[in-house]
Amino acid sequence: MFRNRLAKVYKHKSKLAKRQSVSCYRVYDHDLPEFPLCIEIYEDKIYLAEYLRRHGMTDEEHEIWLNDCLSVITEITGIPQEQMFVRQRKRMSHRGEDQYEKMDTKQEFFTVLENGLKFQVNLTDYLDTGLFLDHRITRQMVREQSKDKRVLNLFCYTGSFSVYAAAGGAATVTSVDLSKTYLAWAEDNMVINHFKDAAKYRFIHADVKQYLKTLEPNSFDLVIMDPPTFSNSKRMKDFLDIQRDHVELLNDVLAATTPEGIIYFSTNFTRFVLEPEKIHASEIKDITKATTPFDFEGKLKRWCYRGRK
Repeated sequence: MFRNRLAKVYKHKSKLAKRQSVSCYRVYDHDLPEFPLCIEIYEDKIYLAEYLRRHGMTDEEHEIWLNDCLSVITEITGIPQEQMFVRQRKRMSHRGEDQYEKMDTKQEFFTVLENGLKFQVNLTDYLDTGLFLDHRITRQMVREQSKDKRVLNLFCYTGSFSVYAAAGGAATVTSVDLSKTYLAWAEDNMVINHFKDAAKYRFIHADVKQYLKTLEPNSFDLVIMDPPTFSNSKRMKDFLDIQRDHVELLNDVLAATTPEGIIYFSTNFTRFVLEPEKIHASEIKDITKATTPFDFEGKLKRWCYRGRK
């Protein structure tokens, strides 16, 4: 059953990936309830996450089952098991505080290409790899709109949007995150793409909710905000709940943008409800469908919006 399903989706998605020159993409995501796996290809490597559930197997039975799954994956994709990185996820992923959870200390980074840009991914140490594949199209949109713009990347994680903005010719790019680890990773991603000018590319260690209150009006032309669903980090003054806080966050961003300034806002909270009547934007458009890549069709667990001041 698993072999048949994987063979079918791999044949379809690998063709589309080749046609679009995409080398990092998701192949399978919990398609069959009996096989709660997420399988992503990162060029010549595989990242495999098993969603934990009550499977009723002993540790020994589970190990045999998992090894059988790995054998099938090798058979279908041609990628050997020593090039596979297996993680276990406690629940279906919605990017929250758990993305910051350190799982290991191997520090194995690999460089992959996306749209001609380089990104460092880590398939061993963290719950997430460092490159959110579902935002591939959104990143390209940002690149196309960044020419001569002052760009702000909030909750920047490993800075992939910052790299795209710089590649699009942004006048300045400011990346803000609460994690020093991810800010350093973001800086590395910028450097390997030869974006090294400290006057143009700034990295700010801050609580975004507090940072936004310090900004002058008309500070930025283009803002990207992809916050966690929930965060109660000890380093924050107040906890973050994206359903509760999205109106305040977006209004603070709008206050700091120029007239006609553009905001890209996304959230992985599946039950999220936008409250547009409370947001001080001239327009706010749901672009979730338009930003869904081929490998996430019918499986996307996030919302994406483009707003204008």
